[in-house]
Amino acid sequence: MALIADDFMLQNEYAKLLYAKYAKDEPIFDFHCHLEAEEIYKNQSFKNITQVWLGGDHYKWRAMRAMGFDEKYITGNASDYEKFTAWAKTVPNLIGNPLYHWTHLELKRYFDIDEVLNEKTADSIWNTCNELLQTDAFKPRSLIERSNVWAVCTTNDPIDDLQYHKLLEEDTSFKTIVKPAFRPDKVLSIEKDSFKDYLADLSKASGIRIASFSDLKNALVQRIRYFDENGCKASDHGMDYLPYKKASENEIETVFTKVLASEPLTKEEQDSYKTALLIFLANEYEKRDWVMELHIQTLRNNSKKLFRAIGPDVGNDGINDHSYAENLANILSCMEEKGLPRTILFSLNPKDYYVLSTVGGSFQGGEEGIAKMQLGTSWWFLDHKDGMIEQMKRFAQTSVFSKFIGMLTDSRSFLSYPRHEYFRRILCNLIGEYVELGEYPWDEAFLGQMVKNISFTNAKNYIKIS
Repeated sequence: MALIADDFMLQNEYAKLLYAKYAKDEPIFDFHCHLEAEEIYKNQSFKNITQVWLGGDHYKWRAMRAMGFDEKYITGNASDYEKFTAWAKTVPNLIGNPLYHWTHLELKRYFDIDEVLNEKTADSIWNTCNELLQTDAFKPRSLIERSNVWAVCTTNDPIDDLQYHKLLEEDTSFKTIVKPAFRPDKVLSIEKDSFKDYLADLSKASGIRIASFSDLKNALVQRIRYFDENGCKASDHGMDYLPYKKASENEIETVFTKVLASEPLTKEEQDSYKTALLIFLANEYEKRDWVMELHIQTLRNNSKKLFRAIGPDVGNDGINDHSYAENLANILSCMEEKGLPRTILFSLNPKDYYVLSTVGGSFQGGEEGIAKMQLGTSWWFLDHKDGMIEQMKRFAQTSVFSKFIGMLTDSRSFLSYPRHEYFRRILCNLIGEYVELGEYPWDEAFLGQMVKNISFTNAKNYIKIS
């Protein structure tokens, strides 16, 4: 029997009806991902399944390392076939891991393959996928359109020229909306050795000489305006912790002067700079009706040996464990004084869900029908069945669940869209359980609309791209 049956993960009759009638065919708004607009625009075929499936996928790389495979078969110089075979040997061992389900959802939805992937089926699946990948139906744009994707927000540095976003905007043959999201992590990373080099790049992109904190803010405003002119309606911040250290404008200028002079900064000075810049950016976002995303609690590049060998974003990160409830309350309150944008609070540590939802929930209001402050969906290490259920239950317990903006892929792969299906099945099953247990009445019309809203409409209304 095929693993991915019609009722996969739907364990009650209410869930089955809600998914089939209200969730299954809703469009996808992938408002946070790491696809490249250039790849979408150029629309080139993939040579084989390894390229589209394993290239850049640090989720799979971590699992392969846990199986004991040499780095040669993961990010090294092994052939694409050898890498695929290593992955095929890994998959049967992933019981309980979402990669097992994602793998077979992707094989079923894109390649119509019902076989489970293992060492015995590897060759036939390799051949079938590679043959299909040479057809036009498996080019990036076709994969996106076949997945019923209404819009994609890519992740872009402030210095990006957005050339390919402009070209996609002009190309009326491709119906999916592709817009940039503004991610200024590098300009916040004042502690890094690369900070001054980045300022030079930002100065060049903005046309503003950056010799002070005031100059920096002017340069960022210029880039924010440019992104806004090109349809950006979301910003994103990846942070290992959330700083809060208030300082005067003069004190921040002194910190900035020190870093330009290559003088060392204290932790307090670093935090005062980051606090001031985050508050400034939030106010600029609010002026333009942008959404602000804060992704918190990452601990990056943990194996220094692996980092030196192959660099960042290779499956060498983990969950951080800072306590920051008071910092969050303080910085949101400061942002609110001049304008707090709609904000999505993500944490990579599930212990933070109650903190994020209750502290963030103190700043709700402002637009009827929209929960201004969102507890971001389970993300990265948490986007498995239990992680999604826990996040949704905490949202429901502490806020208004019907206003949740739902799932994102956070992916670099054009085959990742079945993650939305995975989420929707889990969502419908959770709602069905509430009804089955007698904790909520069966109201098909109301619950069906709630499912549609969480699957798509809420996110569309929240991040107002067009």
